[in-house]
Amino acid sequence: MSDVADYHWLEDDGPAFGGPGVEPRWTSSKKDAVSTAYSASSRVWFTVSHGTLNEIYYPTIDRPQTRDMELLFTDGETFFHEEKRDLEYDFHYIDKDAPAVRVVGTDPGKRYTVTKEIVADPHHSVVLMNVKITGDEAVLGRLKCYALLAPHLNGGGGGNSARSVEVAGRRILLAWKGGTSLAMGASVGFTRSSCGYVGMSDGFQDLMADMKMSWCFGQALDGNIAVMGEIDVAKHREFTVGISLGDGHHAALSGAMQAMITSFDGLRDRFIEQWMRAKTPEKLAVASSDGGRLSRISHNVILTHEDKIYSGAFIASASIPWGASKGDDDLGGYHLVWTRDMVQSATALLALGRCDTALRALVYLACTQHPDGSFAQNFWIDGTPYWRGIQLDEVAFPIILAWRLWKAGALEEFRVIPFVENAAGFLVRYAPITQQERWEEAAGYSPSTLAAVIAGLVCAADLARAFQAPELAGFLEDYADWIEAHLDEWTTTDDGSLLPGVSRHYMRIRPPSEGEPFHNPGIAPGHMILANRQPGERVDFEAREIIDAGFLELVRYGVRRADDPLIVDSLKVVDHVLKIETPNGTCWRRYNHDGYGQRKDGGPFIGWGQGRAWPLVGGERGHYELAAGRDVKPFITAMEKFSSIGGMLPEQIWDREDFPQEGMYKGQSAGSAQPLVWAHSEYIKLLRSATDGKVFDSISVVAERYAVAPGSRSFQSEVEIFQTNRPVAAVRAGMRLRIVDTARFSVHYSTDNWATTATMESHPVGYAGSYADIPTTVGQTGTIVFTFYWPGQDRWLGRNFEVAIEPAE
Repeated sequence: MSDVADYHWLEDDGPAFGGPGVEPRWTSSKKDAVSTAYSASSRVWFTVSHGTLNEIYYPTIDRPQTRDMELLFTDGETFFHEEKRDLEYDFHYIDKDAPAVRVVGTDPGKRYTVTKEIVADPHHSVVLMNVKITGDEAVLGRLKCYALLAPHLNGGGGGNSARSVEVAGRRILLAWKGGTSLAMGASVGFTRSSCGYVGMSDGFQDLMADMKMSWCFGQALDGNIAVMGEIDVAKHREFTVGISLGDGHHAALSGAMQAMITSFDGLRDRFIEQWMRAKTPEKLAVASSDGGRLSRISHNVILTHEDKIYSGAFIASASIPWGASKGDDDLGGYHLVWTRDMVQSATALLALGRCDTALRALVYLACTQHPDGSFAQNFWIDGTPYWRGIQLDEVAFPIILAWRLWKAGALEEFRVIPFVENAAGFLVRYAPITQQERWEEAAGYSPSTLAAVIAGLVCAADLARAFQAPELAGFLEDYADWIEAHLDEWTTTDDGSLLPGVSRHYMRIRPPSEGEPFHNPGIAPGHMILANRQPGERVDFEAREIIDAGFLELVRYGVRRADDPLIVDSLKVVDHVLKIETPNGTCWRRYNHDGYGQRKDGGPFIGWGQGRAWPLVGGERGHYELAAGRDVKPFITAMEKFSSIGGMLPEQIWDREDFPQEGMYKGQSAGSAQPLVWAHSEYIKLLRSATDGKVFDSISVVAERYAVAPGSRSFQSEVEIFQTNRPVAAVRAGMRLRIVDTARFSVHYSTDNWATTATMESHPVGYAGSYADIPTTVGQTGTIVFTFYWPGQDRWLGRNFEVAIEPAE
């Protein structure tokens, strides 16, 4: 990286006062009730909120690089306007098929109007904002505009540095942290500039004092900083501000200069022209209630969240939930890859016919797969893990994606079997108990997780059989059948108390028992600890007291029929406990007593809060209603109405009465992630399902195996599976006790207390390990006693296990 000393350093009035590490932030006090976040795609991403550039992302890092880039206006005597607080904005897309944004702001006195068009440079890592100012000439003749930006390079507000420099006679603000640099310039040049520490010596504080720019500090080093450049509106009624990012000063400055000398109109038109190559299929618009507007936006949102350096990497959101209230202690946010969210995005693209993009996602996942077949809970775009929980659905979903691409004939030259076999092997080693379910908070037997696991294993078996591995296929089907046979036993309560008259229903999750993986000995049996609860609130609940609608995934993938009585009864409980009616439609919370959401007083989630209603959960309900043969249109319409003025679907909506003092309105976005790409993916798939008249996510080989008419199933599970990390106590007479281990072994067993013994060698099934079946006969009683020997390690288990033989039902 070139040293900043290589450039002409503009001293101005010398270094800023204040010091490094200053923590206060300048953030808007006006809550963004009509957030218009958008992510535009070139080599950088940006979001727009309340008319201002909110965050910019750089593809080689994929962490926010700015917070709150905005314009300030003053005539130096009578008024000072901060655009996001004081101007009223109207939001538009320049073209309905491209994420090019136009916002028009008017000052409170109607004296001047600011029209901004925002795009990403089609070829460089630069965000461009063209500004046109019109109005009363008496006001414009003395108006000054200031571009204010707070760099958060490498994702953090602390440790940033900046200087004013000159390049080819043009004043540019240069910021850096680590190996990443940022340059901000204007096409007409800044007449003055300043670098300060937020809350102490930044330009906002300066202008607030007397409506004049009095500070021109040449640098601010190693702190929470903000930079500001002045534009003389009296001389320049139109100009373009460019924000460039690069690996080092030269890259950032070069990008900014290249953009500054190029016609904005030409760059904007090229940007839109390139997006025309990826137009949304119009056939889905027929199923919409808005003429296809949200389908076009959702399509673009998904595409923009694919990284342009790490091809195929889709992040969960280019926003940070409650970002204005967060510090540098959690740099993750949603701008990470979650395998679950990413497969949702890829599947939505399949629903749009974009098989090539979905294949890129699968190949990217193959490159991030761990040697044991798993995937990190989430990771940076370069594959570096962030959180490290084990989530079995995040291992199953890539298998399902691979199967979908195979059925679509879209795998091209990708050798899918090693990838799928490795992931399926991990599921065999860990299922049915997951360390975390899809809400990433609890361990145990989860209906939603097991729906994905069963579907993933059956898809893997289908692929294995097609690629000449029949023994592996049979083994994986047996494992899936075993889970499916125990599914209701593991995941339901017969003593439900949430709805009078319905005692049997699915639970959110059944906690592991003593001796099972991830068991928590610190809580009572059958209890769970809920996360994110307000200090002083109850956190310990019986599992039977907590429900979510995750069991609908069983219907979505074909593990259960829509008319299954247990599904129907469980939905009655869900609607009684979680259903919320809003002016924009019906929505549902994740689960009862959820603490992840806007606080009860409307304030931001700060480690605790109150879970609000999620539009994507309403989309999932719409898929169920379609499977049940009912009208899906209300669910499509609701999702459209839950989106912002810019078409962004939020993670959560405010679901109480209006709270205007905090900018919260019932049925509109709360302060969580927006856009949530998973929600946009769910909406796209719901449109495709409505268009086809059947659930797009349904998996034929799964539905043909399990979701058949009562009494017409052609098979039943014939095995009870034993693993040392999850031993079983009993096997029904007539079934096989299947012992599964990661390495080849021999099992030595007796059914008459060692009066006689038998030995059986295990059968290897690739990454899934090895297995041996101990048979039983109908009418047999007693106990099977056994131990292991691993010949490859020349090692005995060193203990016996006992499994009782129970009478057949």
